[in-house]
Amino acid sequence: MVVQLYTRSAGTGLPVVLLHAFPLSSAMWLAQREGLAASCRVITPDLRGFGGSTLGDDEPSVELMADDVARVLDAEGIDRAVVGGLSMGGYVTMAFCRRHPDRVLGVILASTKASPDAEPARANRERIAQAVLADDREVLVKEVLPALIGPTTKQRRAMVFGRVKGLVQSAPPKAVAWAQRAMAARPDSFGTLGALKAPALVLAGEEDELTPPADAEAMARTMPGGRVEIIAQAGHLTAVEQPEAFNTAVARFLSAELGAV
Repeated sequence: MVVQLYTRSAGTGLPVVLLHAFPLSSAMWLAQREGLAASCRVITPDLRGFGGSTLGDDEPSVELMADDVARVLDAEGIDRAVVGGLSMGGYVTMAFCRRHPDRVLGVILASTKASPDAEPARANRERIAQAVLADDREVLVKEVLPALIGPTTKQRRAMVFGRVKGLVQSAPPKAVAWAQRAMAARPDSFGTLGALKAPALVLAGEEDELTPPADAEAMARTMPGGRVEIIAQAGHLTAVEQPEAFNTAVARFLSAELGAV
């Protein structure tokens, strides 16, 4: 069974693929499709099982998710693109760099890390996977949602928090479990980043507890041309919590490194 990814796109010019966080969908990139479309072609797929995409019956793997993205590029008639992702989307981006390096024009890694899960984290992912498959939908709201959003957003941006909660609540249980197991099995990606030939931007939220700025700095040190930008007053979901700052950083990177205007 060939998995079909549903994709939202906007704009023309330099293709920029943005891959969403867990357990959201490409709906999280609304402000990026609107804000960046003037200077590039923003392509935002729903990763398998989320949003409008099918899940399939393959074994969980971020490498497989990266191959899905390559097929999206094929379908769009795109040979090479800037590929970026936030959190889980970052893991898939690094897998894409590993499996399809010749298709990468540039890399954007937001709120993510190159190190694999330690055993306690893998066990926790499996616990959540089993809980959602047993119809415990509240585990996502109680345990996953709070860490996605920084304290400033929780205190001052109730509408943003409400929107993220809605996206979390709409995540399909089978996709949640599959993605948790794929992320738990992901390899160390520092070697992948060290071999990168394309320019890279690493973004981190000032208030992110899941992947703090130290993780971003560790990745940037590994990459020959890596640059780090810290998004103030943002937690894990930088692109949703501070979309203007996020878009400005991405646009500056695309202009400086790839000539997008």
